[in-house]
Amino acid sequence: MKIEKVFEYDVSHELEASIQKLLIDSFPDIYPKDRIYFKQLPHFRFLAFNQENQLIGHAGLEYRVMNLNGKPVRILGLIDLCVSPNSRSQGVGSKLLLEVDRFSEGRNIDFILLFTDNMNFYLRNGYKPAKNKCTWLKIDYETQTSNGIGCEEVDQFMIKAVGTTAWSEGDLDFLGYFY
Repeated sequence: MKIEKVFEYDVSHELEASIQKLLIDSFPDIYPKDRIYFKQLPHFRFLAFNQENQLIGHAGLEYRVMNLNGKPVRILGLIDLCVSPNSRSQGVGSKLLLEVDRFSEGRNIDFILLFTDNMNFYLRNGYKPAKNKCTWLKIDYETQTSNGIGCEEVDQFMIKAVGTTAWSEGDLDFLGYFY
């Protein structure tokens, strides 16, 4: 298996078709059928390919500042981590997370942040659950339009500290959309 870092603006039409198929196969009931992002394009992706050069794993990443209890924190958001159904339980997802960890080392990143409904997988890979009162820009993923500001306590996200800043409960302003 090989993992490549691909910037969004370098995604070819052929690669876009492969990414779209993987995302739809991985999230069949919710993923848009006409694009390779849910709400917004990631800045770049780590893509895992098998020996036949077929796409088998995906991790989208977005870098942004958020406001945690009145202080800016630098966040690398992990978006749409997925592995093709035929390649699951072979360590592909964990290898993608390890690649994200390696990328984050020595960079100006305080935390990796993600949303999940499968916390056990991420707990095994060093992530911790977080619970904060969050504020974010609501985006209607179907119409691709802004839909107001959301504000509520959220506990379906996880973080991994990669810098020296400590995470704390309280208010988290995404200064943008939910991943």
